[in-house]
Amino acid sequence: MADKQSGGFWGGLLLGTAVGAVTGLLLAPRTGRETRKILKKSADALPELVEDLSTSVHLQADRLSETALVNWEHTLTRLKAAIAAGQAASLKEYEQLTHSAKTATKATAEAEADSPLEDL
Repeated sequence: MADKQSGGFWGGLLLGTAVGAVTGLLLAPRTGRETRKILKKSADALPELVEDLSTSVHLQADRLSETALVNWEHTLTRLKAAIAAGQAASLKEYEQLTHSAKTATKATAEAEADSPLEDL
């Protein structure tokens, strides 16, 4: 989360600096020629500023992508473990029910064989 806030901070700082510089130049008490000269220098520096901002955004995107991948792998591992535990519990329950059914069937058969009602 600190990386996310850091990237936003630097992008905001660069944008704020550019806007502040242009505003300051336009409101400064200079001659038109001086102001145009300064604006030209600022315009010439703009591609570098955009490149720096682009690099910052790209690095931030790489960090976020890596973090998302790590989180996904962690979630996938937990999900696989949960599925395996569910399968094991299901198999155990199936075996217990099968055993109970066999025991009940055997007991019923023995009870019917020993029942005096069959003789009637």
